[in-house]
Amino acid sequence: MDLLDWHRGRLTARRLAVLIKHMPRDSALLTETDGEAADWSTTDYLLAAVVDHLAAANWMFASVHSDEDAEPPERPVPVPRPGDGTTRTAEAPRPAEPAPARDPEPPSPVELARFFS
Repeated sequence: MDLLDWHRGRLTARRLAVLIKHMPRDSALLTETDGEAADWSTTDYLLAAVVDHLAAANWMFASVHSDEDAEPPERPVPVPRPGDGTTRTAEAPRPAEPAPARDPEPPSPVELARFFS
């Protein structure tokens, strides 16, 4: 297909719009406009959410069942998503988090509601 066909009158504007709208996810246009998000499908986003919720549940379980004098477990780090600015490569080490000065506070009702929703 030649894009000049639109200028020549062989391709309607509607047909051109439909072709652009339904381009494959790995097309150069979608990669340029959407960036990293073009590589992520709905399934990828759902799997990242499942991993985050499971990590939070395990953290809550470990927090509740740990000894009072023991070091509190570290909060889980969410899976980086495209466009959130926290995407890390496999080679780059994660920055060290400072040790908490006191016991972490229990999750707020809003955090619990967000977790279970």
